[in-house]
Amino acid sequence: MKIIVFGLGNFGTALALSLTETGNEVIAIDKQMDKINLVKDKISHAICMDSTNELAYDAVPLNDADKVVVAIGENEGAAIITTAIIKKLSTVKIISRALSPIHDTVLEAMGIHSIIHPEQDSADRLTKQINFKSTLENYQLDNNFTISEVRAKKEFYGKTLRELDSIDTYSLTLITIIREREKKNLIGKKTIVKETIGRTNPDTVVLDNDILVVYGNNKDIENYCMGEEEYDLRNKNI
Repeated sequence: MKIIVFGLGNFGTALALSLTETGNEVIAIDKQMDKINLVKDKISHAICMDSTNELAYDAVPLNDADKVVVAIGENEGAAIITTAIIKKLSTVKIISRALSPIHDTVLEAMGIHSIIHPEQDSADRLTKQINFKSTLENYQLDNNFTISEVRAKKEFYGKTLRELDSIDTYSLTLITIIREREKKNLIGKKTIVKETIGRTNPDTVVLDNDILVVYGNNKDIENYCMGEEEYDLRNKNI
């Protein structure tokens, strides 16, 4: 996807780099040149501009973007004005960071439905990572079931899911596999990105360093992560 990120504070910078690493084309925008310099060689494009100046948007390809993230965190007024200008100039989907309950209310009144709270979200994510020590990322569906990213065990490498079907089950459902590959960005720079392979089938081979996206009971996920030598994978059940 093509994504524009406004605001290169800690959150915006981390987001821009993470989106790039996962295969997206990212344009980052900030009014401070020192912040632009930190990311300009690591993402597709970086623009130094004041996002509260509507006249400056001639250089911003809003209508070519799939999503825009307003990640400004130092100035609530600037964040609101930026969001308003983007909404006025385009129909692109906007994800906006809220800095206070009032900010939430203003964004909702503007018709922004994708509102994020990085500090709260980060705390929630860290809690889940602590609870699932060996998982990489988690999306908790309720108190009992979670979608998690877990590393494929070494004994799975080079085997098809059909071959792994005979191994004892972990009672987890395999959703897809995330795999590294080399990709060139818009300026021709080679980077390693992580992408899903889509739907798996019995002939899908598990490769070195694959990440398995699984769904299941929290206790079953914990069992899988207890140790590579204690449990094995089964086709669509881990």
